[in-house]
Amino acid sequence: MKYYLISGEASGDLHGSYLIAALKKLDPKAEFRAWGGDLMEKEGAMLVKHFKDLAFMGFWEVVRHLPTILNNIRYCKQDIILFQPDVIIYIDYPGFNLRIAEWAKSHNFKNHYYISPQVWAWKENRVQKIKHCIDALFVILPFEKPFYEEKHQFKVDYVGHPLMDYIPNHPKKKDFISSHHLEENKPIIALLPGSRVQEIRKMLPLYVQLAAKFKDYQFAIAAAPSISTAYYKLFTENTPVKIISDATYDLLQHSSAALVTSGTATLETALFQVPQLVCYKSSYLSYWIAKKILKLKYISLVNLILDCEVVPELIQGKCNLKRLEKELNHLLISKDRTQQEQYQKLTSLLGTGGVSNKTAALIYQALL
Repeated sequence: MKYYLISGEASGDLHGSYLIAALKKLDPKAEFRAWGGDLMEKEGAMLVKHFKDLAFMGFWEVVRHLPTILNNIRYCKQDIILFQPDVIIYIDYPGFNLRIAEWAKSHNFKNHYYISPQVWAWKENRVQKIKHCIDALFVILPFEKPFYEEKHQFKVDYVGHPLMDYIPNHPKKKDFISSHHLEENKPIIALLPGSRVQEIRKMLPLYVQLAAKFKDYQFAIAAAPSISTAYYKLFTENTPVKIISDATYDLLQHSSAALVTSGTATLETALFQVPQLVCYKSSYLSYWIAKKILKLKYISLVNLILDCEVVPELIQGKCNLKRLEKELNHLLISKDRTQQEQYQKLTSLLGTGGVSNKTAALIYQALL
């Protein structure tokens, strides 16, 4: 059978690659075409567009790139018609994917959605569009099933979180410290400043300033695969802050604490049992718009899933050098047991793994 996958971020590329691997076991003659990245391509998908050309964040970024976005939508529709897939699999990335899904439904393509858009956070009216044009929805957060089924009367499959397929089995590399020229006896603070240029530009200068205040620790950036090392060096030149590429999980395994710019990274950090601060700043206009439309008590997935502030969130005005220094000192000194206990609870809520295989089986069975 022919599968067409659409994702727009590094996390979607990762989850999509595992899903492709699982589908190939069930359907050895499968053909894959994808909007994704290097990982999907390595699994055998014919790459249509790379996610690094698709990620636009914030109100003005979207407006500025609107012609590009509209061209991508037109091109995607044409490409689907030429490929004639048996199913289209959407992976998060809702602004783009729901437009394609609505069109695809009208052209009688089967639409399966893996990793729900965060409609519980904002744009809840999108649920109606999902109910109309999505044939099967596979959700990965425990509170999403009652949100859809009890509040909106739409049946979904809770498959568990795909991170449970990767993190518990991630091997610890003994030579990580030496191979990345880190100091053996100096604790590491991991810096995860986001996966988009706009996030990094806002957060990384602040993180680098903070690093200068903690001489007894070494700071290392978990570089996003979509961002060149040269871009990070614009902020770290003439500082001891290291840049670590293609080894985020290895870095977290060896870290004493982490500064994380929200997103899936907060969950990854928690699953590696690393104490963390969630730090986020955007333009004043984007922040003002977000405050008006978001319906969330927290921005961190860890706090959202556990429904309490397990990890401190320093957002916008609170995200300043003085406050960061105070909170990081507290995190390093206190060894917060409550946070570690809640991390264990989080792990138990996210399933036992096998998520990619489970989702692949549901997709494949639906096509037979």
